[in-house]
Amino acid sequence: MWLLKAAIFFTLFAFALNNQQDVTVHFFFGTHWRAPLVLVVLAAFAVGLAIGALGMVPRWWKHRAAARRAHHGMDMGQAGDTATTSHHGL
Repeated sequence: MWLLKAAIFFTLFAFALNNQQDVTVHFFFGTHWRAPLVLVVLAAFAVGLAIGALGMVPRWWKHRAAARRAHHGMDMGQAGDTATTSHHGL
């Protein structure tokens, strides 16, 4: 496993070394950003990752609420049980 991690690290490191040229990213209203290409690619990756994670948040909330309802439903079903074990089965 460490060999795979090392290979990925050295591949990304070589990519960074080979892409040190300055590039200009033009935004709206005449604004621009000048930075090394590797930073532009890294920033684009980070923004995409953040947008993807934010897009998944509503589904996470939905599944979390469903799991909470299912868990509370199990608790209500066990309310009449007079077993001496604790809630966690210990």
